[in-house]
Order: sequence, then C-alpha cells, then structure tokens
Amino acid sequence: MVHTTRPRGVAGSTNGSAEVLLVHDIEHLGKRGDIVKVKPGYARNYLLPHGLATVASEENKKMVELHKEKLKAIESSRIRQLTKIADAVSKYSATIEAHATADNALYGSVMAKDISDVLKAAGHPIEADQVRLDGAIKELGMYTVKLKLHEKVQTEVKVWVVPSATGA
Repeated sequence: MVHTTRPRGVAGSTNGSAEVLLVHDIEHLGKRGDIVKVKPGYARNYLLPHGLATVASEENKKMVELHKEKLKAIESSRIRQLTKIADAVSKYSATIEAHATADNALYGSVMAKDISDVLKAAGHPIEADQVRLDGAIKELGMYTVKLKLHEKVQTEVKVWVVPSATGA
C-alpha cells in the first residue's frame, strides 16, 4: 500500500537542504519568521507535520516581509507614544506621604507600586514593573527614580517622600 498524502519532496529543497519558514521560535534553529535551511527529512518528518514551519514559497516570504513591516510601524508608533509619556513624567515631581519617626526613618517603606500609583493618579500611565528602584525607600527625602518604559525609552522622575500630615 502506497501513501499518497505524504509529500515526496519539500519545495525549495536542493542537494540535501530544504528552505522552510519558521512559524514558531525554535531553539538552536531560529525565530518565528526566519527562513532557514534544514535537512529535507527534518522538514518533512518534524517541522511541517508539527506546524512549526511551512514551506518557504515566494508568496509566504512576501507575507512575512509585509508582516515584519507592519510590526516595525507599530513598534515605531509605540516608541513615539512612550517617548511623549517619558517627557511628561520627567517634568513631573511626585510627592508621597508616609509615616516617619522623628529621625526621618519611615515606619514602612516606599516601593515601586507606591510610586506607580502616585504617577497614575497624576495621569501618567506608569506600571510598577517600569519603576527601577535599587531598593525600597526607607527615609524621608527627595529621590531620583529611574523609569524604563521600553528598551529604547528610559527617563527619571523626582519623588519626594514627606511626613504624612496626620503624624506618626
């Protein structure tokens, strides 16, 4: 009995190699959207049946290029938007009230979430994981806190930690 559903060869295969377009990231082979050369048997028996890759036809290559261009445009737009946010935040000075002892030591500490909450309340959409603290703030005073909004967009914000009006 002969199986006719299995392809005899992989398009683009020449002398022991086949070009495939990766659909998923594959360790030691490449990232999604890469066109890689592999052994025809590896493509035919593993990559293609498991949906990890597709045949690198000209049409598929064009579709990947269009998709990459769209992703670049989206990323560029996102970076512009984050840069505007970073500029606005860098001009802002946040004030956090905290209970403190007479020698300016806080009873608790100011964490990244506290800074994020104050910035959000002021209309700056900063998440706690974007706040870069070397450690918790444990004393009253003025601090320059780094913010990392994106690999390419970083800024700083002044944070004043002042004693709360209600006292200790």
